[in-house]
Amino acid sequence: MAPQVSASPLPPPKERRRLRRSRTMTHAQLAARLGVARATVRAWESGRRDPTGDEGRAYAELLASFARPTDPRNDPGKTSPGAPDQDPAPGPEPLTPAQAFDALYAFCAPALVRQTYLLCGRRELAREAVEHAFQQAWQRWPEVAQDRDPAGWVRAVAYDCALSPWHRFRPRHRHPEPPPADPADRDLLHALLRLPPSYRRTLVLYDGVGLDLPETAAETEASTPAAANRLTHAREAVAAHVPELADTAVLHRRLTELASRERLSASRPPTVRTVGERRNVFWTRAAIAFTVTIIGATTLTLRTAPTHYEPPVAPARAVQGVPRPAPMGPLSRAEQLLRDKLRQDSAAGPDRVEPTPR
Repeated sequence: MAPQVSASPLPPPKERRRLRRSRTMTHAQLAARLGVARATVRAWESGRRDPTGDEGRAYAELLASFARPTDPRNDPGKTSPGAPDQDPAPGPEPLTPAQAFDALYAFCAPALVRQTYLLCGRRELAREAVEHAFQQAWQRWPEVAQDRDPAGWVRAVAYDCALSPWHRFRPRHRHPEPPPADPADRDLLHALLRLPPSYRRTLVLYDGVGLDLPETAAETEASTPAAANRLTHAREAVAAHVPELADTAVLHRRLTELASRERLSASRPPTVRTVGERRNVFWTRAAIAFTVTIIGATTLTLRTAPTHYEPPVAPARAVQGVPRPAPMGPLSRAEQLLRDKLRQDSAAGPDRVEPTPR
């Protein structure tokens, strides 16, 4: 059965992007308005996918409304020349940092946990990686909130954490987790985990998330030709293991189905913020304690260190070449006469010899 197309004609992809930008809307805002993923809007605007079904009809009607000229009577920012001055309608109150963080978490966390599962193949590790990424985002929230793509910032941190090689040394991650129940899903996950981490990440970003090639290259910190080469080799490796996945559309659908069938969930936003704040306080106190310890050790060293040079004492050495002392024995007749003579002499020695005057 052929897929349903939208009732309203769709403009070309470049015109779609122009209409969205004419209303100063981002991909995330348009996706939230239509109730679809941001990657889907990007795919529609790049021409890689065509809008179909109810989502396609809503997208076509929204673009048609963007194309219609704005009526000044319906624009609260404009008034007719003869109309009396009226106070503008109050705009929505700005969100607090906690509310903005909770909105980003509710929008990105569920899908991000499923995407991270495709990278590492572990359910608990995927959840931990996503929560760690959002904790890092909350600690740097002024920087993340002003980023042009906060969801991409969090996704990059979560992917880096999930692909870290240090997890293999954790006791809880030394044993494999139960594989998916469906044999087809097991084959696909096994084919993904056999890829090098950089190839796997490129494949998930392009065919799973729906990023275009330059964005995939930027997020994987590679050039566009290098990202294209990784994507080509990753597709060939997956197709060699599962031949039916040679079609990119089938691969995209199977990746989405594999991530959706697993029961993956993340903690609530207040819990993530609380844990992040506690961890931040812990590391701050640890840094202060370490600094105080270094200062104390330096002060003690300065107090106990000598103030002048003391030459080292040479080590003792045995004296060589000294004749052995002769053992005591009976004196001979000559030695006895010499001893008696020495005893008879005065202690001051013999008389002084003086010259005889002439």
